Amino acid sequence: MSKNHRVIELDEVVVKFAGDSGDGMQLTGTQFSDTSAFIGNDLSTFPDYPAEIRAPQGTVAGVSGFQVHIGHKEVSTPGDQADVLVAMNPAALKANMKWVKDGATIIIDIDNFDSKHYKKAGYVEDPLGDNSLDGYNVVKAPISMLSRDVAKNNGLDNKSADKTRNQFVAGLLYWLFNRDIRIGEKFLKAKFRSKPELVKANIAVLHEGYNYAETIEALSTTFHVNPVKGKKGLFRNITGNQATAWGLLAGAEKAGLELFLGSYPITPATEILQEISKRKHLGAIAFQAEDEIAGITTAIGAAYAGKLACTSTSGPGLALKGEAIGLAVITELPIVIVDVQRGGPSTGLPTKTEQSDLMQALYGRSGESPLIVLAASTPANCFNFAFEASRLALEHMTPVILLTDSYLANGSELWRIPDMKDLPAIHPPLVEDNDKDYKPYRRDPKRLNRYWAIPGQEGLRHRVGGLEKANITGEVSHDPMNHQIMVDLRDEKVQRVVDFIPNQEVIGPEEADMLVVGWGGSYGALVSAVNDLQEEGKSLALAQFNYINPLPANTAEVFSRYKKILVCELNLGQFASYLRSKHPQFEYLQYNKVQGLPLFISELKEKFNEVLESIK
Repeated sequence: MSKNHRVIELDEVVVKFAGDSGDGMQLTGTQFSDTSAFIGNDLSTFPDYPAEIRAPQGTVAGVSGFQVHIGHKEVSTPGDQADVLVAMNPAALKANMKWVKDGATIIIDIDNFDSKHYKKAGYVEDPLGDNSLDGYNVVKAPISMLSRDVAKNNGLDNKSADKTRNQFVAGLLYWLFNRDIRIGEKFLKAKFRSKPELVKANIAVLHEGYNYAETIEALSTTFHVNPVKGKKGLFRNITGNQATAWGLLAGAEKAGLELFLGSYPITPATEILQEISKRKHLGAIAFQAEDEIAGITTAIGAAYAGKLACTSTSGPGLALKGEAIGLAVITELPIVIVDVQRGGPSTGLPTKTEQSDLMQALYGRSGESPLIVLAASTPANCFNFAFEASRLALEHMTPVILLTDSYLANGSELWRIPDMKDLPAIHPPLVEDNDKDYKPYRRDPKRLNRYWAIPGQEGLRHRVGGLEKANITGEVSHDPMNHQIMVDLRDEKVQRVVDFIPNQEVIGPEEADMLVVGWGGSYGALVSAVNDLQEEGKSLALAQFNYINPLPANTAEVFSRYKKILVCELNLGQFASYLRSKHPQFEYLQYNKVQGLPLFISELKEKFNEVLESIK
C-alpha cells in the first residue's frame, strides 16, 4: 500500500456500471451489491438494460447498466447521480455522463477507447481529449488487455477470456471501497461451482484488478462506507420479483394450501415464474403456459380445485387476461394476478419502468367487474403485498391484482427475513364435507364472500360459470332483478374489504402546507425528497398508497388536513383522476413523468419547493 494512501469515510455512495450487454455489468453490480450487503451496508439497486436481446455492440442503444446506492444510513433509492462510473466503452460513457456527479471518479477500459469505438458511439471528437472530462478523476485502465492475459494464462480461450473483464472491474471496486476480496472469491466459487476452470481464471482476474488499483496513483484515495447501525436481524439482498414469489409461497403455507402459478414468460415478470418453478419441494406447482390466456385460465381451474392460484404478467399480458379475469370475478374464485408494469402502450418500452396500468387494473374488463387492487412500494415489501394479496383473495373470495413495476421487480434492497410464525394465519372459507347448508352463492354476512367447496367433496356438488347465476342457489339466471342483486353484491363485497385493511398512514406532520401523494414504486424517491425538505424546515408530509381499491377508510380525513395535495406518478395522472372520482371535494395538483425512468429526488424537490412557494 502506498505511503500516500488515504481512506475517506462516506455516509453513502452511488456506483454505476455500464457497458455492452455482454460485458457482465449486471453480474458485477450484483456482486458488488451482495458484498456490500454482507458487510452490513444498506443498499438499493437499479438495473437498466436495453430491450434488444443483443443490441449492436458499441452503440448507445446497446448500453447495459447497473446502479447501486450503498449507505451507512438507510437507503431508499438507487440514487440520482453516480459518484463512480465504470464505462467499458465510449458508448457507455456517452450514455451516462448526464447521470454522473461533478468531480466523480470515471473508470474506463482504455483498450476500447479508439476511433472505431468513438464512431460507433456517435462521438465527433475524442472525449478523452476534448476537455469534456475536465474536473473528473478519470482512471484509464487497460482492462481488456490485462484481463485477457491473466485469463489465457489460466487456461481460457480468447472468447472466454474476454468475459472475465467484469471481474477486473470488480477487483478495482473492491480496492476502491476497501472490500474484503475473499467475499468476491466466495461469490465466484458459488457462481461457477460446476466449472472449476472458470472459478480459477475469474478469481485470478479479480486479484489482477485489485492489485492494479493498488499500484496506480489515480486511485491513491479509497473510500469506506461503514455498516448501518441498529439494523438488527437476518437480512439478505432481494429483488422485487424474488420477494413477490416468496410472498405467494408464504401465503400458500399460512393458508394450508398448495400454490399454483400459471404464467406466460413476459418482461419484466418472468423471474416470478422462474423463482416459483424452483420451489417444487415446497409443494409449489409452476406451469409455463403457451400464452397469457392459458396462464390465467389454468389459474382459474386451479382455484376451482382448491389451490392458492396465481398468474404473473405485465401490461400487455394483463390486457389479454381481461376476459378471464371477468370469469374469476363472476365465479367469485380467489386468484392473485401480479402485473409488473412496464412502459407502454403495446410493446412500448419492455425493459423500462412505468405506472400506467392503474386504470386497466381498476376497470379493464367487460361489465361491472370490481376486484381488489394493491400496489407494492419497495422491492422488499413486494413480499408483504404478495402475501397480503393472497390473504385478501382467499378470505374474500375474489380476484386481487397486485401492481409492481420494472423498477421494483429488477431492483433490489436489503430484506429482513421474517419468521413464518410471525406472519398472520390465512383462513380460506372452505366448506366441510356434507354441509347441508351449503349453496354456491350463500354468503358470509360480514365479508359477503361465498363459501369454497372443492369438486369431489362429499355431498357438495355445485355449478359456477361465466353466465350469471341465481343468488344463493347458483342456477343460470337471466332475471333482470337477480342480475342487479348479484352485481351489487359483488361490488359491495369488494367495498367491505375496507374494514379489513389498515388506515392510511402519513410520513411527517399530521397537518402541513402540502401533502405529497404517491402510490406503488414511487415511494423511495418521494420519501427521500420529503425527508430532505422536512430537515430544511419545510412544511410537508407524504401519503404513499398501497391499497388502491378500496382506498383506506380514512383517505378523505387525511386529505382534509393539508392546504395543497400534490399527486406524483409515472403516468399522465391516472391515480389523480381516480382520486378525483372517489373524493371530488379536494383539488389535486399533479407531477407526472413518462420517460421509462424512475422519479429522481432532485426533480421532486424542485417541484415541491415550487408548490410550497405558491402557498405563501
